Amino acid sequence: MRAALAGIASAVLMLGALGPASTRAQDNTLRVGFASMASELDPATALEGPVSLIARQVFDTLVQLSEGTGDVEPGLAERWSVSRDGLVWSFRLRAGVTFHDGTPLTAQHVVDSLDRDVRPNHPLASGATIVPRLLRGTPGVLREVRAKDLRTVDIRLVQPYAPLLTVLAHPAFSIVLAAPTGSPAGMRLLGTGPFSIAEIGPGRVALNARTRHWRGNPRLAHIVFSEVGDEAQARPALDAQQLHVYFPAAAPTRLDGAISIDSWRIGYLALQTERDPFKQVKVRRGVAAALDPGAIRTALGQRAAPLNAFLPKGVWGRRDGPLLMSGDVGIARRLFGETGLAPGTAVSLVIIEADKGVDQLKVAEAIRAPLTAAGLTVTIVSQAPEAALSQARRGEPEMVLAEARAEAGDPHFLLYPLSTSEGATKGPNAVNFSFYRNSSLDDLLVRASQLSFRPERQRLYSRAQAVLAEELPWIPIYVRLYWAVVRPEVKGLRLHPSGNARLDRVWLDVVDSASPPGR
Repeated sequence: MRAALAGIASAVLMLGALGPASTRAQDNTLRVGFASMASELDPATALEGPVSLIARQVFDTLVQLSEGTGDVEPGLAERWSVSRDGLVWSFRLRAGVTFHDGTPLTAQHVVDSLDRDVRPNHPLASGATIVPRLLRGTPGVLREVRAKDLRTVDIRLVQPYAPLLTVLAHPAFSIVLAAPTGSPAGMRLLGTGPFSIAEIGPGRVALNARTRHWRGNPRLAHIVFSEVGDEAQARPALDAQQLHVYFPAAAPTRLDGAISIDSWRIGYLALQTERDPFKQVKVRRGVAAALDPGAIRTALGQRAAPLNAFLPKGVWGRRDGPLLMSGDVGIARRLFGETGLAPGTAVSLVIIEADKGVDQLKVAEAIRAPLTAAGLTVTIVSQAPEAALSQARRGEPEMVLAEARAEAGDPHFLLYPLSTSEGATKGPNAVNFSFYRNSSLDDLLVRASQLSFRPERQRLYSRAQAVLAEELPWIPIYVRLYWAVVRPEVKGLRLHPSGNARLDRVWLDVVDSASPPGR
């Protein structure tokens, strides 16, 4: 009891600087809590979590993702075009946009911002580790970024690359300006976003709304982000209206006031197609037939949900077809028998644990149990992530439980690396852990990465997923969820599959401010 009271007191003291409860509704300040926070804000290195969400409010990109999906809409660029050969993309900037210090945005600022991600000698070089994956290296597909005039930016490529449009919506490619000398520690970059940084330091970031932002004036005057610890510390602060929103590091233990959305990160089971028994497609189909989504749901708890398609819901290009996992051990036994698979055939299942959010050992057990009932003897191998990854890259285990992410909400970044021959060479660069090779599928996915016409890309990705459903070199198992705990007076909050919700459309309804969190 004393420990619990001490935790509550700690949370209240930590948030005491946020002001008395009686004034919170009037000052139009949204108070947001995280389990932990970094003290520096660079959108290029903030891939997920608190810094990435905060950066979304401060910085803009040339194009942006629509709310709730991976669809692209205008951002700092009001329109764009691509040449017939797909090698030159031209972006026309909005008029009247300024950085937070009043500096007018020009095409040269865009050039400098994009160059900092791909030129290691750039004065503001970001060192963003995600960039090589997004651009196929550094500079990768980029040949040149140049300012055609004050408001026009041309991006020239070495080869057609349709994912470029969604790549430019990624936080890593935010448009920035070096902060002036004397700016607060941790604030070395200025943005053009709907909020500017008022204060930044360990465990706290305060933002002020900007008027005349190109997307419209924010409905909030201020946002204060605070590090408040785990859910046990955050809940009393929510109940006392010292917080309006809490983003937990994992699924909340109490679901009152909690909302969630499917993310772009999935867990999948790779089947080694170069080795017995998974050389045979019927054995792979038998594995999918045996897996029980209900048992997997139980193993996942609230952190993730079973996934029965190759792409999660928030990724455009998803094909909804027959369920991949049907939980029918009888069908699995029949398929195994038709291939002559000996009962009790031994296979290993290696876990590559991404983090502690999902208990992959429980998920692996939910995979092992029905396969054992169907006639396979499965040995689960849990070891250090580096050792497991190295083993998977060498193609040693028959099965690998791993995670992957559709960066920027584009299907290319999930389907291409996990399914094509390019990633199936054993060694440190292997990403296709099933080592599946299919020249027809390669052709579909390469063409889909080169054609800028979205309906044609959609058609190609649908065909590719149909091939994967037939061949099953890997089986999607689950999709991670993003969670928030929200007080009733918070209106207009929509979570995003990227984890980076827009907060400029959020407002506070003071009528409900006396109520505890709940829905």
